[in-house]
Amino acid sequence: MFSFFRKKPGPAATASSQAAGVADLPSLPSLPSLPSLPSLPDPGVSQPVSARRAGWLDRLQAGLRRTGSSIATVFTGTRIDEDLYEALEAALLMADAGVKATEYLLQDLRRRVKAAKATEPASVKALLAEALSELLAPLERGLMIGQQRPTVIMVVGVNGAGKTTSIGKLTRHLAEAGQTVLLAAADTFRAAAREQLAVWADRNRVEIVSQQDGDPAAVSFDAVSAGKARGRDVVIADTAGRLPTQLHLMAELQKIQRVIAKADAGAPHEVLLVVDGNTGQNALAQVKAFDAALGLTGLVITKLDGTAKGGVLAAIALWGRERPAGAVPVYFIGVGEQLEDLQTFSAREFAQALLG
Repeated sequence: MFSFFRKKPGPAATASSQAAGVADLPSLPSLPSLPSLPSLPDPGVSQPVSARRAGWLDRLQAGLRRTGSSIATVFTGTRIDEDLYEALEAALLMADAGVKATEYLLQDLRRRVKAAKATEPASVKALLAEALSELLAPLERGLMIGQQRPTVIMVVGVNGAGKTTSIGKLTRHLAEAGQTVLLAAADTFRAAAREQLAVWADRNRVEIVSQQDGDPAAVSFDAVSAGKARGRDVVIADTAGRLPTQLHLMAELQKIQRVIAKADAGAPHEVLLVVDGNTGQNALAQVKAFDAALGLTGLVITKLDGTAKGGVLAAIALWGRERPAGAVPVYFIGVGEQLEDLQTFSAREFAQALLG
């Protein structure tokens, strides 16, 4: 189902097992090896997995159809001229790519058109797909599970982004892959947040640590300590939604991060930001603000089946080139409420879906 699980090999692992990266997961023989593009289906993957991925791609394309149709219209003409590039600029801006990413893509596209000596607008579209895929490629990286035990994941985001639901879906996939998971209900501010996470814990048959009106940092500390004591593979902390402009609340997240590190040196091993794909360029502002406060290690982009335009991923990728630590990878993207609607990110697949 997923290719993001990579357990740390045991001492008896062979060189080929180490290369596959799933030596400690013998119960998942159908999982592909991890190639340079970890979310792309491997030719050896069983048909049910490929069919599931194909169905999900159809939903992704449907979610981005409005943007894809707008961009595709640009290439219905008969000439490659300045009018085409101007129309494409407007379409990319309308797709929430932002000014910088739009300028970058157009400049790269002009270079590719010249190098390929393209004469047909249809061929320009293919070259744009290549340019966008290359720009998004640094965002494509698998989530590492198993190098630490427990692997502690701190999940953050603004209210309404789908944070708790994404945690529930991720927990399900981890559990199905044989990982033992413990959840921390550290969102003690939002009404019913603890109960919502408890429902997911019950569905997935995993443990949860929570306190009625407890301090979020204390809940996180207890959960990480419990995860270590019980030998759990993964601990996921659900934190309260935060607007990046609320500095005192962002400081609370930093406190949680420090307390988790006290419970387990080196933790949290992952700090994931859940971003609503419908928020456009505001999504980039969120990524920058949360990264400055916490040092993000990954993103989850949700709700790409709504009115989302998708181009903001190009802006996030371009910003990542300027980030000293490199791009923040997009581990997952979501297109719906169903479990299978949360999938690993592929730059090539996303570019093709975005461009129609």
